Amino acid sequence: MGVGTGRFASSLGIGFGLEPSRAMAKIAKKRGIETVLGVAEFLPFKIQEFDLVLIVTALAFFKDPVQALRETLRVLKPGGQLIAGILDRDSPLGRCIESEKKESRFSSEASFLSATEASTYLVEIGFENLNICQTLFKQPERIEHVELPQKGYGTGSFAVISARKTFYEFRN
Repeated sequence: MGVGTGRFASSLGIGFGLEPSRAMAKIAKKRGIETVLGVAEFLPFKIQEFDLVLIVTALAFFKDPVQALRETLRVLKPGGQLIAGILDRDSPLGRCIESEKKESRFSSEASFLSATEASTYLVEIGFENLNICQTLFKQPERIEHVELPQKGYGTGSFAVISARKTFYEFRN
């Protein structure tokens, strides 16, 4: 969700993505990514259509991230997985970016979540088996070697949350 121009998706071998911007979707198509125009809050897909949904940094740019996560749950098959990568607002870099947000072309439109908020939303919506890891422990310009991810969140600026849709649906 939020495939953008496909710059990273194509490098990761991802061949399908949702994108609200027609101009960005056009570039992604040129990179070999099949794109569907749409917004995360109202996904143009059937119930239980996907095994995996990947959201990398885009959650901060959705108008209603909680509704987008509900829609993600709807389109995932039972046992399906969501992987969401976020800039953790409560991390040192997240606090810095948040304070300079108005001047930044990248982040002025963003509403960054903390890893705690994102996790809470996921559990409230009905996701389970949450696992969180983090990376980017230094300012990006000071990183000299690949930083291995560590479990948890709070010290790394980039958090990745994995969550699953339950295999069983309980209905009243």
